[in-house]
Amino acid sequence: QVHLVESGGGLVQAGGSLRLSCAASGRTSSSGAVGWFRQAPGKERVFVAGISGSGVSQNYADSVKGRFTISRDNAKNTVYLQMNSLKPEGTASYYCAARQSWLVVAAGREYDYWGQGTQVAVSA
Repeated sequence: QVHLVESGGGLVQAGGSLRLSCAASGRTSSSGAVGWFRQAPGKERVFVAGISGSGVSQNYADSVKGRFTISRDNAKNTVYLQMNSLKPEGTASYYCAARQSWLVVAAGREYDYWGQGTQVAVSA
């Protein structure tokens, strides 16, 4: 009963920026953590960034630390992923996911709800 919709993907040159949005509807809870994951063609889905229900804690994969920033606006039921200094290896489908616990974890299996994804392509 929680519906997540990602938006903001597109085609960008290496070094450019994109801001992804994850809008939630239904039985949402501000106490739950939200994570961003990505899956490149032929690759496994991997954790990118996560934020706790309150927003006080954020976690990032080593590959994006210093370049990506996750934030949330609970009044708008929206989580954002600001992606700067994009690299070609960032080309992937990006998904947001939500779980009941406030704690951010990297394992996708621990998340209860998933969006359908938004495509990001980074050209060299």
